[in-house]
Order: sequence, then C-alpha cells, then structure tokens
Amino acid sequence: MNTQTDKNKENAQAFYDLMFNQCQPRKAIELYAGDVYIQHNPHVADGKDAFIDYFDRMAVEYPGKTVEFKRVIAEDKLVVLHCYQVWPGDLEYAGIDIFRFDDGKVVEHWDALQEIPKESKHSNTMF
Repeated sequence: MNTQTDKNKENAQAFYDLMFNQCQPRKAIELYAGDVYIQHNPHVADGKDAFIDYFDRMAVEYPGKTVEFKRVIAEDKLVVLHCYQVWPGDLEYAGIDIFRFDDGKVVEHWDALQEIPKESKHSNTMF
C-alpha cells in the first residue's frame, strides 16, 4: 500500500537528492516544495529563494559533494532522513534532516550535522 506517508518519504529523498547531489535546488523547490518553505537551519535564510541561493552557492564552492540516505523514518507529516554526507577535502558528516509536509509538499526543514571523527572510542559507526 502506497500511503501519503510513503509518498512523503519518496518525495523527501527525491527533493534532497535533486538539490544536494544533482545541484538543482531551483528544480527541487519547484517540484517538491509547498507555497512556503520554513527554514530552521541558522546558516540558511528563510524561504524558497534563500534556499536556492544557498545551495547554488554550495554547488560552486563544494563541487562533488554527495549525500547517501542511510535511514528514512516517517510519521504523519514528518520525514526524517539519516544521511551520510561527503564534502570535498575529505570532510564526512552524519546528518539528520527533518522535513514537514503539507499536501505532499515540503514546507518546513530542521537539521543537525556532526562531523565524523577519524578515531572513535568504540567500534560502532555513525550509521
């Protein structure tokens, strides 16, 4: 059964892949964002235009950056992506992105990002 929650999970991944891996934030916003886009990341201004400007700049400043989805968790209108990000310069991050959907469209975003250390006190991974 393909519920709205399942569609939201698919759309969250497609949205993130399009803007981050494929470096097409404008197309990601056009296809997957609602009438408003509320941003909670303090490094990105609020709104769709600010999102596009930020990720256009990231594509130029960090060519080749990639994200891989390790887990996708959804409940009602919220989708959580547990992500592995690789940035130029051998920078690796574990991230959590939370998206709120309204009528199948992304309308709000929160995130937390942690650099993956070269050494760990245990043999568990970040994923």
